[in-house]
Formats: sequence, C-alpha cells, structure tokens
Amino acid sequence: MSEVKIAGRYRLEGRLGFGGMSTVHLALDLRLERQVAVKLLAEHLADDPTFVSRFQREAQAAARLVHPNIVQIFDSGLDGPTGRHFIVMEYIEGSSCAEILRDDGWVEVEEAVSIIEQACEGLDYAHRHGVVHRDVKPGNLLRAREGEVKLADFGIAKATEQSSITQVGSVLGTAAYLAPEQARGEEAGPRADLYALGVVTYQLISGRLPYEATSLTELALKQQREEPPTLDTLVAAVGPELADAVAIALALDPRDRYQTAREMGRAIDDGARGIPPGEPPTARGGGEETHTAATSLLAIEPRSSERRAGASSVDAVTPRRPRPGPPRHQAPIVAAAAPSSRRGRRRGRLLPAILVLLSIAVVSVAVIIATAPAPTKVMIRKVVSSNVQQMAVELKQLVSENTK
Repeated sequence: MSEVKIAGRYRLEGRLGFGGMSTVHLALDLRLERQVAVKLLAEHLADDPTFVSRFQREAQAAARLVHPNIVQIFDSGLDGPTGRHFIVMEYIEGSSCAEILRDDGWVEVEEAVSIIEQACEGLDYAHRHGVVHRDVKPGNLLRAREGEVKLADFGIAKATEQSSITQVGSVLGTAAYLAPEQARGEEAGPRADLYALGVVTYQLISGRLPYEATSLTELALKQQREEPPTLDTLVAAVGPELADAVAIALALDPRDRYQTAREMGRAIDDGARGIPPGEPPTARGGGEETHTAATSLLAIEPRSSERRAGASSVDAVTPRRPRPGPPRHQAPIVAAAAPSSRRGRRRGRLLPAILVLLSIAVVSVAVIIATAPAPTKVMIRKVVSSNVQQMAVELKQLVSENTK
C-alpha cells in the first residue's frame, strides 16, 4: 500500500477505529516527530456545505479547550489531494470506557469515581468556555495507561445537528445516553451532558444501563414513567449516599440536576465516602426549560466503535450481570445541609422505629428506678445520632448500664 499523507505532514500508519461519521488513524507528525490521531470525516459529509462551515467553527472552538481532561486538538482542515476533511488530535495510548465495559463488564466503585471526577473536570472547563459536548458516552471517555481520563469528540455533534445531514426533528447521539430533553429534539444544554455522564457512571458501577429497552419507543416511555433501580440495590459496595448522588444526575427535569459538572464531581466523590448529597439548587425561571409534550421518536444514526482518539464509540455496550461486590465499609456519619427527597422518605419511614426504641428505653429506666432498692444510681446521658443503628446501640448501652 502506498504511503498516505494528510496535509503533506501526517503519515497514516494504521486504523484505530471507525464509525458512521469518521475513521480514526494512528499517524506520525513528520514535522514534530510525534504520534497523533487523525480523524478523517466520512466523504458524504463534505457534500453538505452547512455541515462543513459549522464543523470548521466548532473545530476551532474545541481547539481552544486546553485542559488535562480534554483531548487536545492540534490541527484541522481539508486535505486537497484526498478531498477529505480532517482533525488532528493527541494520541491517547490506553482504552476507552466502552472497551473497558466490553472487556470487564464493570469497574470497582473507587475506579469509577476517579474516572467520573476527571470527566467532570473536563466538562466543567468546556461548559465555562461555552462548549457543550452533546455526545458524552463511554467511547468518548479515554483513559490513558497512567490513569488520566480525557473527554474526546467535542464539536462534531453540534455541527451535525444543524446540517441537512440529519432529518428534521432528529438528533445525534447514542440513544441510551440522551437526556430526555435532548431526545425530544430540544437544544441540548450543559445539563444534558451531566445526564449522559450520569448514565455512564451508572453503567460503569453496575454493568448495566439505567433503562434497558429494545427500542427508542420503549426507552422514551421508560424515561417518562419510571425511575431506574438505584445503584445501592444493584451493587453491595454502593451506599445510599452514592446512589443518591448518581440519581440527581439522572433527574428527568434538567433543573433538578446539578448546576455544574464540578458540583456533580464533588457530589459523586462525597457519596462514595458516605456523605449524602445536598438538595441541588433549582434555577426556576432560568436555564433549560422543561416540557410536558410527549417524547417524539427520533432517528439516530448508528455508529460503531472508534478507539483511542476523539472518536465515536460503541453505541450500546452489552451489559453483563451486575455483580454483588464486597460489602461496603461503613463511612463516618457526616451531617449534610439538606438530604435528597429519596433519603428524606427513607428517614421518614424509620422515624416510628426510633420512637419505639426511645419509648422502650424510657420505660426500662422507669422500671429500674421503681423496683431497685435505695439508694440507686441512675445513669442518664443525652443520646443523639443521625443514624438509626447507632442510636439503637447507644440506647441499649444506656439500659445495660442502668441494670447492672
């Protein structure tokens, strides 16, 4: 095979992956003598002038995103001899999260939290600079061998959304990771990225998607009618605090999700350490709007896996059986400003049990005082705890001390 060069500078050395929109090649930058990843856009995209002009603007915007957790774009343009539009980006030697899920099925909680925290940092930086990803999914989260995680494929989704390549009312993206408002064909804002990252978090930890459906129709109906099983019911190593933190990212109403990606990253980290998330601030009257119209069925272009460079990925990773995992270690109790609504309901159900235990303790102490020969020393101390099990233990100890 003859040697192929792009822009007279990048020598293609092997294909890393491909999809419906592009093909990604490992290449050598002959000028700087370093390995790079070159994405060649599909030839049919060059026939759409709207896409070409918008792609150029989006590529320039993405190239300005310089952050440790974002794949850096070095160059882009049109190669004259081949007639192909290209993007040159840093080459990440490692695996995408889609490949990790394909090979391992899931990852341990600590590893998943590290991946998502880094992804949140990259998203937060992009959002603060006015760039929304719109296609967050496992294949676009690349993990280097050293453990560094980078977000890839900024800009292309938005460029395609506004072109005539997609039919009127359709959206671009992988169905399982689309936020409800995005699936309705509405403008996807930063919180649509947070929803998608919430789906990725759920899948990395449990090995399954929040909603498992056989069609877009079924998926849309499930999103509107039911809540997915919480992570603490699927994985023994996950506590309710982490489950609640992920559930907030998956809220159907974008206003009920986190306000920023950084806030989400901190909440996920806190949840893994047993700290319950506070109630997310709700910006009523601003930001993305919520709609009550029925979810429309939208055509989504299928794409296959593209590896190790800012490329489209595995659309739907076949989930494996969720593993029980080792029991989680009991984290120290830390007070939160305001519990989530689900935890509030859980505590509400436990309140009668607390009152029963307290009543038993009071009656026991009263009986001891009434029947014990004088003089009797009664031990009294304040028992306060935000944890039911801890309160029960202390009440039992108090009764025991008074019956000696």
